[in-house]
Amino acid sequence: MRIPLEQSVLKHIRSAGMFAPGDRVGVAVSGGADSVALLRILESIHVELGISLSVVHFDHRLRGVESERDAEFVSTLTASRGLDFVVERENVAAAAEHHGWNIEDAARRLRYAFFQRVIEEDRATRIAVAHTADDQAETVVSHLIRGTGPTGLAGIYPITGVPAGTIVRPLLPFRRVALRAYLETLGQTWCEDSSNVDLRRMRAKIRARLLPVLERDFSPRIVDHLCDLARLSREEEVFWSALVEERFRSIVKSNDQALSISVADLLDPLGHSGNEPVTSEPYGNTQSDAASRPLTERLIRRLYEGVQGNRQGLGADHVEQVIRLAARSTSGRRAELPGGVEVERRFNDLFFSRQLRISRSEPKRETVSPPAAYQYTVVLPSAGSASVSVPELGSRFCLKLIDWAETERETRSDNQTFDADSLRAPLILRNWRPGDAYTPHGRRQPRKLKQMLLAARVPAQERREWPVLESAGFVVWARGMPVAQGVRAGEKTRVAVVIAEEKL
Repeated sequence: MRIPLEQSVLKHIRSAGMFAPGDRVGVAVSGGADSVALLRILESIHVELGISLSVVHFDHRLRGVESERDAEFVSTLTASRGLDFVVERENVAAAAEHHGWNIEDAARRLRYAFFQRVIEEDRATRIAVAHTADDQAETVVSHLIRGTGPTGLAGIYPITGVPAGTIVRPLLPFRRVALRAYLETLGQTWCEDSSNVDLRRMRAKIRARLLPVLERDFSPRIVDHLCDLARLSREEEVFWSALVEERFRSIVKSNDQALSISVADLLDPLGHSGNEPVTSEPYGNTQSDAASRPLTERLIRRLYEGVQGNRQGLGADHVEQVIRLAARSTSGRRAELPGGVEVERRFNDLFFSRQLRISRSEPKRETVSPPAAYQYTVVLPSAGSASVSVPELGSRFCLKLIDWAETERETRSDNQTFDADSLRAPLILRNWRPGDAYTPHGRRQPRKLKQMLLAARVPAQERREWPVLESAGFVVWARGMPVAQGVRAGEKTRVAVVIAEEKL
């Protein structure tokens, strides 16, 4: 007859959809009571679940002889149950020192990397891990102590992993004391981990000192309440994740170098302001702002993750910095985020990208490879065309001579057409320089090219390489702008010059 705990775990696994018939489950057994109980429970119900079992063990090499004892115990237990055994050993302490991780973080990273390899090598389809309700409560409390938001309150997820669903935790609703009582009923031994009572570790202090006091003096059901809080937080997080991904796909643009989003979409990602009167109130002072802010903050974290690959190091102060950049700053302003991620405002858009490498010997905002200046001489033939390749832009410019009499009507409205006789040598194609100015067709007074580029919403970093044509020392054209008043093709033009750009 099946023991009640086994039946409860079976019911929970089925309701949560943790396994599928045919799954090859690697049971992560450390030698401690929880993982040994997981192995024995899954052994008793694996036939009904239609799964096969093996044992996986990761030796952290942190406790010397004790670690070796645990590995030997698990090996012997596995052999006695007639199961396959997969074991791996790594020097966690050395890895922690090399990468600058703390010991607990290093142990977790390497352990789950081992589980991932087991899956990738097709030695199992899923890994079962023995986290309990007590582990969940300790995790939530530790996150609260360190400082966390709703995401941290979600604690340990029952089903995780990459690919999705490869790491499962069948014992998450069950208490540690029930598992030990179960093992005692079976007469099954286990190993005690001395690090669990090392009060230098926060987790051990929470387990030995804080939770017992809360349970005894405040609420006998504190562990249940903390687990309920984690469950509700996970449900909230699932909703928010789905909404953020939908908005991310809809309003974020991507290229090889950056992710971009309009300021309006970031500050009002659900489009509420389109249905409300325009207000001059600063961001954060309206009901729409208050309703949108939780989604705005999550979108910023998602954009950061899209560039960085994770969200580590991004705090609430960094998110607030980006919001200020969007709500109060002007074009050209930047915010620097952890991990070398930079957010730049370009007119009404924010661009999230990795910072260019900085030279130690140069000022902080000066890059190792500044945009290259260029200058090319153009020699116009008496007929046909002249072309100039500009590798700095990845473009080729073609200046074609045409008979204006035959094509006047077709090209009269084209402000990229010159009167050939008005152009004087030397003709120079070069990048924009501060101070460049000319009188474009349709204007009576010269205009600074910088003002024209600003009006055309050309980002600052693109202006530095913006192509300009100079005739006898005077600017007569810039990409996308009308030609100069004195050289534009007109009624007296016999031969015209048309300038066109194509990618190399």
